[in-house]
Amino acid sequence: MQKLLSVAIPCFNSQDYVRRAIDSLLPGKDKVEVLVVDDGSTDGTADIALEYVSKYPDAVRLISKENGGHGDAVMTGLKNATGLYYRVLDSDDWLDESSLLKLLDVLEEMRDPSKAADLVITNYVYEKVNEGRSCAIDYRKNLPIGRLFGWDEVGKFATGSYILMHSATYRTELARNSGMDLPKHTFYVDHLFVCYPMIHVEKMYYLDVDLYRYFIGREDQSVNEKVMLSRMDQQLKVNRLMLYALQVDQITNPAKKEYLYYYTEIVTLATVSFLLRLGTKEDAAQMESFLDEIKEKRPVYYNWIMSRPFYRHPMRPLRRMPHWMSYPLYRLAYKIARRHFGFN
Repeated sequence: MQKLLSVAIPCFNSQDYVRRAIDSLLPGKDKVEVLVVDDGSTDGTADIALEYVSKYPDAVRLISKENGGHGDAVMTGLKNATGLYYRVLDSDDWLDESSLLKLLDVLEEMRDPSKAADLVITNYVYEKVNEGRSCAIDYRKNLPIGRLFGWDEVGKFATGSYILMHSATYRTELARNSGMDLPKHTFYVDHLFVCYPMIHVEKMYYLDVDLYRYFIGREDQSVNEKVMLSRMDQQLKVNRLMLYALQVDQITNPAKKEYLYYYTEIVTLATVSFLLRLGTKEDAAQMESFLDEIKEKRPVYYNWIMSRPFYRHPMRPLRRMPHWMSYPLYRLAYKIARRHFGFN
């Protein structure tokens, strides 16, 4: 019988933590396909994966490839997935056991096509291990719980509660046929992983469990603030793909279009905030140039941003307030948000 869930674990020199990621999936037994995608590691990652392949040949597969970056590893996992549903687990993160088993119970019911969702949404938890605290992100205020629903029942998302890769489990066939092609050697493509298939999503299911445990704290982690600031070119690349490659303006469902506008705005807000966080006149000028670019290339979207109320869509003040006032305000707001939501 077809496995319920394929989970890709993109790995690059992950020998110090990949065991925890794999171990967290083993309680799924014969219902879960574990795809360890070794993206050209030079350490013992592949050897560790082979240990699991030998011990659990019906559950764990090792896929070795030349280094192509996180997105390329995600796409390789998707191409090789045989499960009914597909999700990604980064090699330094893990899934909660009881939540995984509940997810599998839901997916078992979805073997019946009449009960199948295109997207199953679960909660995720920022695990700031070095600080001894965590922060759970849920969707209880936005989505119906424990049943199928469509876009007409999706509520307005609170700041910080948008759907990330960590909360998304897609029907494999839909994700594979979505036109998604994540760029190689580029970080932050998880936003594209969410958005490409979402354009085709009609039926959703929200399972209110804290499934994904998102480790925060390694100094070399891609979401470490210093690392992100040093990779602004890649943040801008992904942001531009979201703005210009996704064809969101052609979506006819108003609620779906609104959500994808909102998600793109959140990523754009992050880009703007990081450029301001760098603090130089050159970076501020690049930020203003980027907003001018959006105004020229996506005028409908730009006007949408500028017409939204400030308390939910805070980009407008950058174009309406003096720089001496708006720039420091944004830097302060970023620090507050970072502390409140627990991201790195």
